[in-house]
Amino acid sequence: MYVKVRTMDGTQTAVLTISKLTSIDDFRGMVEERMNINKDRQRLFYRGKQMEDGYSMFDYNINVNDVIQLMVKPVLSETNINTSIKPAVSKKILEGKENSQTSQEPVIIKESEYYRVGDLVDGKSLYDGTWWEGKIVKIVPNPNIKESLDGDDGFLYHFVDERCEPEPPSELLLKHIRPRAHRLLHLKDLKPGDMIMANYNLEEPQERGHWFDCKVTQVINTRTEKKVVATVFVGADSSPMEDCHIKLIDELFAVEESIKLTERTEDMERLVVQGSPSKRKNAPNCSTCKDILRRKCKECGCHQCGGKEDPQKQLMCDECDMAFHIYCLNPPLDSIPDLDEWFCPLCKNDDTEIVKAGEKLKDSKKKAKMASAKGNTSRDWGKGFACAGRQKVCTIVPQNHFGPVPGVEVGTLWKFRLQASEAGVHRPHVAGIHGRENEGAYSIVLSGGYEDDEDNGDSFTYTGSGGRDLSGNKRTAEQSCDQQLTRMNRALALNCNIAINETGTEAKDWKGGKPVRVIRNAKGRKHSKFAPEEGNRYDGIYKVVKYWQDKGKSGFKVWRYLLRRDDPTPAPWTKEGRKRIERLGLTMQYPEGYLEAQQEKKEAPAEEESDSYQNKKAKGKKEKIKNRKRSLEKKNEEEDKNEPIKKRKSLGYSIEKEVEALIEKDIQNCRMWEECKTKLPEGQVCFLSSVQDKFLCVCCQELVFQPVTTECAHNVCKTCLQRSFKAEVFTCPACRHDLGKDHEMEVNKPLSKCLLALFPGYDATR
Repeated sequence: MYVKVRTMDGTQTAVLTISKLTSIDDFRGMVEERMNINKDRQRLFYRGKQMEDGYSMFDYNINVNDVIQLMVKPVLSETNINTSIKPAVSKKILEGKENSQTSQEPVIIKESEYYRVGDLVDGKSLYDGTWWEGKIVKIVPNPNIKESLDGDDGFLYHFVDERCEPEPPSELLLKHIRPRAHRLLHLKDLKPGDMIMANYNLEEPQERGHWFDCKVTQVINTRTEKKVVATVFVGADSSPMEDCHIKLIDELFAVEESIKLTERTEDMERLVVQGSPSKRKNAPNCSTCKDILRRKCKECGCHQCGGKEDPQKQLMCDECDMAFHIYCLNPPLDSIPDLDEWFCPLCKNDDTEIVKAGEKLKDSKKKAKMASAKGNTSRDWGKGFACAGRQKVCTIVPQNHFGPVPGVEVGTLWKFRLQASEAGVHRPHVAGIHGRENEGAYSIVLSGGYEDDEDNGDSFTYTGSGGRDLSGNKRTAEQSCDQQLTRMNRALALNCNIAINETGTEAKDWKGGKPVRVIRNAKGRKHSKFAPEEGNRYDGIYKVVKYWQDKGKSGFKVWRYLLRRDDPTPAPWTKEGRKRIERLGLTMQYPEGYLEAQQEKKEAPAEEESDSYQNKKAKGKKEKIKNRKRSLEKKNEEEDKNEPIKKRKSLGYSIEKEVEALIEKDIQNCRMWEECKTKLPEGQVCFLSSVQDKFLCVCCQELVFQPVTTECAHNVCKTCLQRSFKAEVFTCPACRHDLGKDHEMEVNKPLSKCLLALFPGYDATR
């Protein structure tokens, strides 16, 4: 992309081609090459911010055709002609060099016609063009100028800023000093073309800044709007910066001019001796404490205690530029150390934290302080499992899928809600309703959280969401206001087979409504006998019969929904359902490592639990773990020997005729289908799991979509293969068989239709 670089006065403009990753330092080099301005003299501004080295164009959000302003610093020889003038002995200055002792020529004494030593004046900074209040401490002749020019009387004025008197004075010409500004100007007295002194901030125009010479270009003084637009002159050469909006319109001063000593009035004499009664305010050096001495500040004071006292006993860090009292350090110091470089404790590299060759990566300071790192936490398995995220995401069906999830049988049990989310049955971790306000509800969870719920097994009354104050990161609370038919409540109402009604309605043909997957949680056991004794159980498909608004037990209005079961599979609490669950071998599903962690917790002795991790010896701990594993293995072997072998009757799965016909047409993958059919006696779950493994795309690691069967009998997604060919890789992603540049990517339609029949809706996620 290209950007424009323009000087403050608008005399020079250059167009440079850069990228988002171009560093500021490299950009300065490009400006130097194009505009012949040294890097040291460049000050770059973009949207009021000064661009610093160490950043890139991306950090400043610079786009195509943006304008970057360039302020050129003056060369020292141009603005400060004589920087090594020897101090004068007396107030009067001798003009010319002293002749030899034998010379009898008279010495001519000359004084400034405008100022005397000690006069209080305004001085101009030759760095950025700002004006500061100070005084003249010395006047010396300028030996490099023989004749007085316009704006120069042949003298150098040593000027000291009132804010930093201990620092050496600046040498200024007559045009760079003037009497202190003292005449306040009102908005009604201004007109375009007037020269004024105004406060302006180059980096943050909305904040208070420093004092510049300005030329008024526009004045708006109405009842509703008061504004001054001016051209601000910045830098030693007074480069114009146009269209600057002056915010502090109540602090505008007239520009004073230097007058000769013989023409001074009494008021002017009083002004240069006593100073201006109108004190000007500048931007504070510290934006945190606003330069208030009594206020403690860790930015401009001691970074440890915040105090600003004893500056002679402060050390400045060479890395972060923060100050520290020598007596605030740990351990404290008696005196300032004689070192070339000093680093504070936060910036200093600790030798013990450096990872040497062959060592393992060490934990950070923050992680080392956590309870999970110490090993003495009292929390159960997981050490933070309540806030854990999904380890995998269901891609078999999309998020907005209505109906059952392929491969998930009625009666499937999960220990945690998180596992049901990973299976795609109910995706939210906490919310009881999963849906969209404009589509409908896909699944709900019955956990006994609402007092108005009634569960009768094949039908139940469900209470909507909302009406509770969950501020303060609460999971649940008492009903505190009426529920509204919005968001998830409206989504669940859309599942009813009738037009939406704001007051509630009932569907005559309720079986024609959208299906809702229902999960019952063990927490609902205290209210319902149909809830599982442990974990979460998938109970099949239900339909919304009717919904209405009613007054709940809490006294507030709630939305209630009547749902009835509409699933051909027997319910898990029925006799047929329990037999089916037993034949399918559906047992509680635990997260990986859960049972081992619980068993280890039971086996560990009580005194070992209370000991901290630091007090345990590594060798002893390893031996205990090995012994514990051996004892567990022996115990399991003995139990397996003593337990009689029971042959579980498995409920086989039969493929539908349409799917069987599609499988027969897929001749290219007949061997893989035969291997999958061997899992049919073990049930639908095992069969579908085998299909997923066999027809997994090696590129995207998901079930193949629009499958292309290669010559080497591998199945790859068409989009994945196209991406590979676009990268000029013309081999099979699975076995690297050469397919040729002109390989025709023909979709295996029988396989595609078969997978869509087995996993309905999985193409919506692709």
